[in-house]
Amino acid sequence: MTGPAVMGVPDSSGRFGRFGGRYVPESLVPACMELEAAFTDAWADPAFRRELDETLRDYGGRPTPVTECRRLSEHLGLRVLLKREDLAHTGSHKLNNVVGQALLARRMGKQRLIAETGAGQHGVATATAAALLGMECVVYMGALDTERQALNVFRMELLGATVHPVHSGAKTLKDAVNEAMRAWVAAVDDTHYCLGSVMGPHPYPYMVRELQRVVGDEAREQCRGLLGGVDPDWVVACVGGGSNAAGTFAGFADTRAGLVGVEAAGGSAVGRGVPGVVHGMESYLLQDEDGQILEAHSISAGLDYPGIGPEHAHLADIGRARYEQADDDEVLAAFRLLSETEGIIPALESAHALAWVAREAGRSIPAGDTVLITLSGRGDKDVAQVREMLR
Repeated sequence: MTGPAVMGVPDSSGRFGRFGGRYVPESLVPACMELEAAFTDAWADPAFRRELDETLRDYGGRPTPVTECRRLSEHLGLRVLLKREDLAHTGSHKLNNVVGQALLARRMGKQRLIAETGAGQHGVATATAAALLGMECVVYMGALDTERQALNVFRMELLGATVHPVHSGAKTLKDAVNEAMRAWVAAVDDTHYCLGSVMGPHPYPYMVRELQRVVGDEAREQCRGLLGGVDPDWVVACVGGGSNAAGTFAGFADTRAGLVGVEAAGGSAVGRGVPGVVHGMESYLLQDEDGQILEAHSISAGLDYPGIGPEHAHLADIGRARYEQADDDEVLAAFRLLSETEGIIPALESAHALAWVAREAGRSIPAGDTVLITLSGRGDKDVAQVREMLR
């Protein structure tokens, strides 16, 4: 299914088909409505869009390139292109969303940013934007993830942020979101919750996708330049909450390209989940027969989440995108494969997308097809963890 209705504006209740909505305490409804109105106004303001574009260009390093992977392509029997979000400032796609939200928060008169983070990249990006704009920053991070991603914790602290380890639940991303939302309720008057993915209550899934759309819009133009005016056969990205995938897919939703989101096998909300409500949204979630949210597992802290953004659930429902899985062993193999063939060390999150492409080359991906993979981040943060695992 293609056309203007795909990846357009959600309905008046903030739903993409049957998914999305705004399931928040009564005390947060005014804050969500204020944010929706502020974003709608800002997104229609050429001056705001110009400041965002200039900041992402001059500070963030956009546009990021598309790299042709000749050795990897020969190895897989495909033509593999990478959209290089690992080359953006702070090392991932996260800055696109965070700079937009920070500028919006300043426009709304907020002096303080709070954020959740899993692998730490969203936290680093939020701390970076806060430092740039002179705002206070507090980041909530699962205690387990602070151990897995100690480098990023130090980076956030260097940037002036306060990092709060979360010791409840499984001490991972889900629990960090819970704590950040509680903190937002208590400080909503002067604080903006800088949510890191296409999840949460409306307008976050739509707003974050629009702020990440720059990835897909750039990639579409760049691919057509490389491919003689045509689009890739496949567009592939990793999915936790799903912001890098949503931003990439938005650029290709009205083309014939096959869209594939790759989840962690231990956190596959589309593959093993059922509709439910968590963190202010209705989407596919991992839950038991009593409706209790199950713990996700991933080698990657950034994909260790039991749900998926509601627009991804909708894209799966209507068949415009498919959602596959990669397990930890495949991901480690893909991490090494890209490093050894192209001299590019990917984030473990991004390695999920690579793993699926490597597995399906010559199978569900016909030999000779062109595949664009969004490399959502670089692997510096994961090297110590991978070293221990490979030992």
